[in-house]
Amino acid sequence: MKLRQDHLKKAIFKLLYYNGALSVAELSMHTNKSVPNITSVMGGLLKDGYAIEHGLAPSTGGRRAVTYRLNKKVKVYSIAVAMDQFITRVVVYNLANEAVYPETAFSLPLQDNPDAFQQLCTAIDRYIAAANVKRESIIGVGIAMPGFIDIEKGVNASFFTDDDHLGLRDRLIQRLGLPVYIENDSSAIAIAELNFGAAKGMRDVMVVNMGWGIGLGMIVNGSLFRGHNGYAGEFSHIPLSHSNKLCSCGKRGCMEVDASLLVAVENAKQAIAEGTTSSLQQLFAAPTKSEGDHLIDAARKGDQLAITAISDAAFMMGKGIATLIHIMNPERIVLSGRGAAIGKLLLTPVQRAINEFCIPKLVENTSMVVSKLGYQAELLGAASLVVENSHLKE
Repeated sequence: MKLRQDHLKKAIFKLLYYNGALSVAELSMHTNKSVPNITSVMGGLLKDGYAIEHGLAPSTGGRRAVTYRLNKKVKVYSIAVAMDQFITRVVVYNLANEAVYPETAFSLPLQDNPDAFQQLCTAIDRYIAAANVKRESIIGVGIAMPGFIDIEKGVNASFFTDDDHLGLRDRLIQRLGLPVYIENDSSAIAIAELNFGAAKGMRDVMVVNMGWGIGLGMIVNGSLFRGHNGYAGEFSHIPLSHSNKLCSCGKRGCMEVDASLLVAVENAKQAIAEGTTSSLQQLFAAPTKSEGDHLIDAARKGDQLAITAISDAAFMMGKGIATLIHIMNPERIVLSGRGAAIGKLLLTPVQRAINEFCIPKLVENTSMVVSKLGYQAELLGAASLVVENSHLKE
């Protein structure tokens, strides 16, 4: 009986986390549990301080129902870590996904870096100390990162592979002394879009993560689709490139060699070397932030070279999306991740590629939007890992 109540308590906690204020009747509808059962469990959440009354629901003609939400003032926190191949970001959230200490970012190259594990752990430790958050108040650390990740085994087969005995998740748990949950970055972004963003309430959505590489999170029947081994979504390694460039995966012809921000930066640099005038020349010479961010900022300000470099990459990405539309026939395509900061500049070249390469009948009911979560999506996805997997303390 207690086990069933614990499961219901966790289900209600997650519903309030993802949906905000809900009434007992709404919680009953979502969980298919009786109102008395929901009322009993809700009483426990109120008593433990996890939830509070939020006010009255809108009138439906009868007596207005009381709504409840999670208590953002209770000292329960999640540590969210968002990683790419070069930069790692850390933030501590309360139960309302509000940062209780400013987000920090630091350089952490993953490729050919034998010290990456210790650097990551040290950075997380320092951040927790700076935030003045007690470890017993932290319900977990969620880490979204690139690579082939087996979430069941807690292994990243692409990075942090220097220990043959323990998987990455278990090493992090051992080193940090906290519950840790890891996930592929594109999958984490899709989780955030499904629960907080442009895919909320939808059944079949492709969430494209445009960053240093190109990733994909697939939402099928309202849930993240992982594939047989959990590696589904390796969008960037579809062999669509006409060049003979070697991809980071060791193969040639991968879409990633033509369609990522990293490639767009390199193409812009090549154009500058050949005499093209651009604001990027000074920005690349004395960078105050990453070259990819400089490229995005320059494009948003109208720099023609930056716009061209991004448009070329986006068109190639759109060609890959057109291929996936033929397979999945999604309700929506969400352009998310770091590249979402480019905004509407992404839509035209992607749509042009879809128009050119996709059968019209397959795409006529598919909408395409740029994520409003943008660069925060990966952090929100990392925080969601904690809420999905952690155990509430009595």
